Amino acid sequence: MIYLLMTGKELLLHAQKNKYAVGAFNVNNMEIIQAIMGAAEELNSPVILQASQGGLKYAGVEYIAALGKLAANSSKLPVALHLDHGTDFEQVMQCIRHGFSSVMIDGSRFPLEENIAFTKRVVEIAHMVGVTVEAELGKIGGTEDHITVSEKDATFTNPVEAKRFVEETGVDYLAIAVGTAHGVYQGEPKIDYDRIKKIRNTVDVPLVLHGSSGVSEESLKKAVECGICKINIDTDIRASFARAVKEYIKENPDQIDPRKILKPATESMKKTIMEKMKIFGSVNKG
Repeated sequence: MIYLLMTGKELLLHAQKNKYAVGAFNVNNMEIIQAIMGAAEELNSPVILQASQGGLKYAGVEYIAALGKLAANSSKLPVALHLDHGTDFEQVMQCIRHGFSSVMIDGSRFPLEENIAFTKRVVEIAHMVGVTVEAELGKIGGTEDHITVSEKDATFTNPVEAKRFVEETGVDYLAIAVGTAHGVYQGEPKIDYDRIKKIRNTVDVPLVLHGSSGVSEESLKKAVECGICKINIDTDIRASFARAVKEYIKENPDQIDPRKILKPATESMKKTIMEKMKIFGSVNKG
């Protein structure tokens, strides 16, 4: 079987050129992938299926890889399969071996010099087998699976360091810290749009916005206008899933068929994902 996965670089360079963002949606099971692909097909949108280390631990890299490849093979749309927040070198290599077309190596916990060396090592190996790489510079606050960065430890990305980082690592796209945070927000985040513009004018690779669930439509659109090309969404999908399941169980307390319980949850996630794709400007870009 020929797998039709595209690299993240292919998707994001097109987004960068045409001034929109590709949604990168976290997957943990079949229903989430069905919701993502259903939304993408309905809106003719390119899409990135991404799995965190926690998602891979839950479902298994073999299952996620197989589901991602099946989704790509079943669609004519541009689809990439991406590792989100890979902090472990072996985990990144495992994803590459299982056919992921894109990986993120997150060395943001290290000082700049160590982050460059850590990232460069992954980039060199990934590029040899045609896999493209995302990295992070600066520290994005909040919690992503087992990775927690406190508010006091969160640091914004320095444009000058970003230029050096991209040049020395050869990374394909860069996640930047500009005021968003992982997880559920308490209030509206304050995004540093001028910083996005400065970094956009300093480096030539596509820029990535993490911690985007809960960010207002207006803020996300402005971030895209300033140069963001990839936007990560996880928490909003989980919230849609949980809300729909709770509502269905409340109305149907005797129901035991998981197919009937999960169907409204899948539709709820699909609706949320479609809303995001419209905000990102990726509709009819497939």
